[in-house]
Amino acid sequence: PQVMRYQVLLALMLSSQTKDQVTSAAMLRLRRRGLTVDSVLQMDEETLGQIIYPVGFWRNKVKYIKQTTAILKQKYGGDIPSTVEELVQLPGVGPKMAHLAMHIAWDSVAGIAVDTHVHRISNRLKWVKKETKNPEETRVALEEWLPRDLWKEINWLLVGFGQQTCLPVHPRCSQCLNQDICPAAKKL
Repeated sequence: PQVMRYQVLLALMLSSQTKDQVTSAAMLRLRRRGLTVDSVLQMDEETLGQIIYPVGFWRNKVKYIKQTTAILKQKYGGDIPSTVEELVQLPGVGPKMAHLAMHIAWDSVAGIAVDTHVHRISNRLKWVKKETKNPEETRVALEEWLPRDLWKEINWLLVGFGQQTCLPVHPRCSQCLNQDICPAAKKL
């Protein structure tokens, strides 16, 4: 379980600003090398960079992964933290990643994981009382009214919807099943 949790965290770190297929391929290459805290600590930065390339911002991610892995070894005995507050203290880990790590690695729902899709769609659908400026504001606003038992699944539902239909530019409102109730569809 500890290795699985570490791999979940690394996959989340790699996935930022990266297509799912690229992240998956990078994780496969890492797993072939024995993806554990110790194996990553023993790997030099150049090798790690060659393995994870072409993930987005791979040079920064190499540094974050090495720093985070060292912290996990020293402070957490090679495991990942079990709270959002501790997870966001790790280099390269933001609130969305922390909430997803809690869901996937610890099977604990500490909050809603809000990425760009959830943020955009929540504002378009007016699920927030007043327009929010960033994903963290959106998370707080959604958590105020959305029943807790739906917190885990909203990210998965809206990410797919945002990738396929409710696109950032030129949303496919004419194909959307929500067009009759969506304030944004009436404006576009």
